[in-house]
Amino acid sequence: MIRVLEPGPQTTVQDAGRAGHMRYGIPPSGPVDRPSFVLANRLVGNPDGAAALEFTLMGPRLRAEAPCSLAVTGADVPVTLNDAPAPAWTTLALATGDVVKIGAARTGVRGYVAFAGGVEVPPVLGSRATYLRGRLGGLRGRALARDDVLHLQPGPIPRRSVVPLPARPQWGGDIVLRVVLGPQADRFTDEGVAAFLGSAYEVLPQSDRMGARLNGPRIAHARGHDIISDGIALGAVQVPGDGQPIVLLVDRQSTGGYTKIATVCSFDIARVGQAKPGQRLRFTAVDVALAHRLLRESDAALTSVALQEMA
Repeated sequence: MIRVLEPGPQTTVQDAGRAGHMRYGIPPSGPVDRPSFVLANRLVGNPDGAAALEFTLMGPRLRAEAPCSLAVTGADVPVTLNDAPAPAWTTLALATGDVVKIGAARTGVRGYVAFAGGVEVPPVLGSRATYLRGRLGGLRGRALARDDVLHLQPGPIPRRSVVPLPARPQWGGDIVLRVVLGPQADRFTDEGVAAFLGSAYEVLPQSDRMGARLNGPRIAHARGHDIISDGIALGAVQVPGDGQPIVLLVDRQSTGGYTKIATVCSFDIARVGQAKPGQRLRFTAVDVALAHRLLRESDAALTSVALQEMA
């Protein structure tokens, strides 16, 4: 068991996501930064989609009520074990009574804490992922609170290992996101598309797991910003009447009636979710064939990450 001493601003239980329910208005949820989530699970010997914690901007303080193993990945955060510095991206073994504290993110926004065996909460519609707006899944559909107790599923004791430095993402600085234009790119003027692809957009504090709200040069519509509502894909870039783009993420709505100028490729979604307020994003267009190739390369790179065993 794990006791939550301090929950952090927003810490939720997430697994690989709740597939197949968008038709009922229920988003998949799951981790915003899938590669970091997957690597956290691998460090503790779990399947890639096992339930773990996602925290935002600052991590929780946790006490082990029984021996366990955990790993912290994602945003660049300080980690301490019983007040002594401890490494992230590394398997940590905890004895009964040990306390792990995860501090404020230096770069990046979201981090992950995986436990050997995975977090044990009741599945809802086939998933343990938390959907906060719908109060669904996770720990009674909410973020963690002080004195919550997390039960862990049984699992073998993992070997101590570390993700090698070249395989760890680097956050911070300007970010260039690959996008496929459309499905309503024709609803924007040529000048509007040029502004979208040629300008930097600042991430706003109102961003969350539903979407990243951006501010920058206005993206001009050619024939109005409203359409008949249609489906929203992960990474869809909606542009409402104010001309400011919104990149929709894992807790997005299932349908929407704003024009969508482009879709951020799935392999760049983690970079959107790890961009802090005030950080700048740029967009560059690729065609579908190139997007498919880049996705295969991204998936292969994650699959090929070889954890380094430690003595």
